[in-house]
Amino acid sequence: MASSARSRNLGKLERDKGRPTGVAEGCAKGPHFSRHGETLKVPMSLFRDNRHRLVSRLREKGTRSDTFVVLQGGVNVPFNDTDINWPFRQESFFQWCFGVEEPDCYGAIDVVTGASILFVPKLPAEYAIWEGKLHTLDEFKERYGVDETRYTDEIAAVLKGKRAQLLLTLSGRNSDSGLLKDGAVFDGITEFRVDSETLYPVICECRVIKSPQEIEVLRYVCDVSSEAHKTVMRRMRPGTPEYNAEAWFQHFVYAKGGCRHVSYTCICGSGHNSSILHYGHAGAPNNKVIQDGDMCLFDMGGNYCGYAADITCSFPANGKFTDDQKLVYNAVLKARDAVIAAAKPGVVWTDMHLLANKVVLTSLKEGGLLVGDVEDMIKAGLNAVFQPHGLGHLLGLDVHDVGGYLPGHPERPKAAGVNKLRTARTLLAGMFVTVEPGCYFIDCLLDAALANPEQSKFFVPEQLQRFRGFGGVRIEDDVLITETGVENFTKVPRTVEEIETFMQIDRST
Repeated sequence: MASSARSRNLGKLERDKGRPTGVAEGCAKGPHFSRHGETLKVPMSLFRDNRHRLVSRLREKGTRSDTFVVLQGGVNVPFNDTDINWPFRQESFFQWCFGVEEPDCYGAIDVVTGASILFVPKLPAEYAIWEGKLHTLDEFKERYGVDETRYTDEIAAVLKGKRAQLLLTLSGRNSDSGLLKDGAVFDGITEFRVDSETLYPVICECRVIKSPQEIEVLRYVCDVSSEAHKTVMRRMRPGTPEYNAEAWFQHFVYAKGGCRHVSYTCICGSGHNSSILHYGHAGAPNNKVIQDGDMCLFDMGGNYCGYAADITCSFPANGKFTDDQKLVYNAVLKARDAVIAAAKPGVVWTDMHLLANKVVLTSLKEGGLLVGDVEDMIKAGLNAVFQPHGLGHLLGLDVHDVGGYLPGHPERPKAAGVNKLRTARTLLAGMFVTVEPGCYFIDCLLDAALANPEQSKFFVPEQLQRFRGFGGVRIEDDVLITETGVENFTKVPRTVEEIETFMQIDRST
């Protein structure tokens, strides 16, 4: 890509690199996380405030005065049976409370006072040879803005010295993965009463509503990820391997935004592969060569200070939409626009999903692919044929963030067409969610629908046939639910005209 194009592409990020000013200015006076001078400085007060939010909720439940929250951080994970490790990423609940970068730590919070204790491993002196200077307890205390630091072999003794009797540990089942989060374990824990049930739903509910400081970190990582997507879009040419798009994205978010990690395996599907919802896995590692006329569906998000972006851009590899590509793309864009206009506090997420489905089906009917009443199509489950996933999900420290299904909130719907939703909650101000309607032509789903009399009656087979192998379109934005509606943090070209104009700049290079 020519240097002039690169300069324009980075312009917004460079102009905004000092933003959000409230966070950057505040953290300059205290401990913070950052990668270099141009990346966002995240104040450790963000995590202190998270701890205070947590203890406030616990106090509302009438927790005893001798109670401490005890959390166990992430551990290094060996690569199979070798002596090297996977790149470390902090356990999300521990990150939310403490913002600590190192593995093998613990944290405790006094529920009465809110005072925090960070426990770090006591490493042998020889570790300095391999890992550099070993930091003192006072240095860890200053770095992470906690009230006290001790070593992990002292956990039981320290808690006894503070007259702790009841420990709240974290155990619960993630409603997205179905995996169980186990509570903290340390030497001497059997000397305390342990409650492993109370904490999980409370801390999950805290994570559902983002604090002002969290919102600014999410804004930053969405800004970085948006610019990375634009870089990929502008550099794309037919004949490019899909993995180049993944490499371009990862390079940008790290080199320009300080994002060492992406939030999930990059999905870089082209042509038929754009209909594979989680393409890019080990069996299909973004390795097809992109052809002239292919639609690209690139779903990628950077990760900064543990916080995730999740953005999908769909566009033609050659920069020009065909009529069929316009039909499908505009159907999805209209669905996105309808949800953005309607979403606000008090609105049920299930209703937003069905709204998006109806808009897509209506557009396909207007385009001649379907006939009949759209409401009847929904009753027959035709919406799940063209969009077999939910409209979106909560987003935060995990790309599929916790809180989708918690006690006291709607359970997962069972009806076809809505049973894949990652949450059925009523929207609240402060939620951060993805809005990601899609339309896909997936052979196995189309074949099953054509064989089902209740669904096949809606198809115009001769029109549908030309979309075999088309792939799919998804448009995914990261949005904050505000008091009056939504604020969209995703800043990429979205209309057909915007995409075509953007992709033609310096197209000759």
